[in-house]
Amino acid sequence: MTDDEKIIELFFARDQQGIQELDSKYGKACHSFSYHIVNDRNDAEECVNEAYFGAWNAIPPANPDPLLSYLLKIVRNISLKLYWRKEAAKRSGHYKIALEEIEGYIADPKTVEDEIEAKELARIIEEFLDTLTVQNRVIFMRRYWFADSYKDIAEFVGLTEKNISVRLTRIREKMKKYLIEREVFV
Repeated sequence: MTDDEKIIELFFARDQQGIQELDSKYGKACHSFSYHIVNDRNDAEECVNEAYFGAWNAIPPANPDPLLSYLLKIVRNISLKLYWRKEAAKRSGHYKIALEEIEGYIADPKTVEDEIEAKELARIIEEFLDTLTVQNRVIFMRRYWFADSYKDIAEFVGLTEKNISVRLTRIREKMKKYLIEREVFV
């Protein structure tokens, strides 16, 4: 039995030791991820604690596999809510800047029909990501999912910041063409 399965068993048994085990195994990753979005240690701590509570309430009935991805999605959603609540009015927010780079290429869902189209758009973007090299996919995801700075991405993949900037520009243009070919409104 893996550590994740043991943690989930503790959650199913409603044993609070599960939260301690979860924090011990994934706490550092969760805090780092949240910090990249909210850019404040105290806010990141608050988001992670709220994510643990969310996981506690969702498991059971949920039985996530893999547990880390499930947990990071909760952390991301909570962190984004806090970010937008605290930073939406500020243009200087680093996550907002990353989102503004890509927002011109995708529509903003407003209605039920738009939300359905957004799910289809997500599927098409996943297909697009499959067309990229592994390194370019990592660069794209580090920027637009993890909200890493160009500097952090450059250090992560071993390239220069300028190279990251150029690659992201080219990836966005390639994505735009890909979406137009599939008759997605951009």
